[in-house]
Amino acid sequence: MPNFPIHSVETAPADSKPILSAVEKQMGFLPNLLGMFAESPVALDAYTTVMDIFERSSFSNAEKQTILLTASHVNGCDYCMAAHSTLAGMKRVPGDIIEALRSGARLSDPKLEALAALTRSIVETRGWPDETIRDAFFAAGYAPSQYLEVVVGVTVKTLTNYSNHAAGTPLDVAFEPARWAA
Repeated sequence: MPNFPIHSVETAPADSKPILSAVEKQMGFLPNLLGMFAESPVALDAYTTVMDIFERSSFSNAEKQTILLTASHVNGCDYCMAAHSTLAGMKRVPGDIIEALRSGARLSDPKLEALAALTRSIVETRGWPDETIRDAFFAAGYAPSQYLEVVVGVTVKTLTNYSNHAAGTPLDVAFEPARWAA
């Protein structure tokens, strides 16, 4: 398997440097995921653009993290599970929700459970979710526009999960307390 370098702002290709600099300034450190994506300015731009779009979705922080953690759990992405567990805590997602998402258990909140079930079904069926699960999502009060926003969340996690699988992206120290293994 080829070695996927983890770039810093200094070692990154020229077209990746502005994005890395902005992320480092915003977060206070440069996550290894972005350092890995920097090898391909196109992949880095795709990730940051789609994630920025997803962050503008109509979902609450808890709903966004439910989508991202559920997709990462189904895909078995150790890096994303740890990173989003940490970020979910920072965004004040209740601890019991985070733990349930990390273990694949049912969520205590019925609306979040309908969202997690739809996300899980979309990932597992490659976009052909079970009809009863899809109907339960809408019955929980979600709109067709939000179904499409779930697909955007699954899209960004497919990009990161599959890339991390190939690269074996090492976990950042900041995410170490939330280490997770498939």
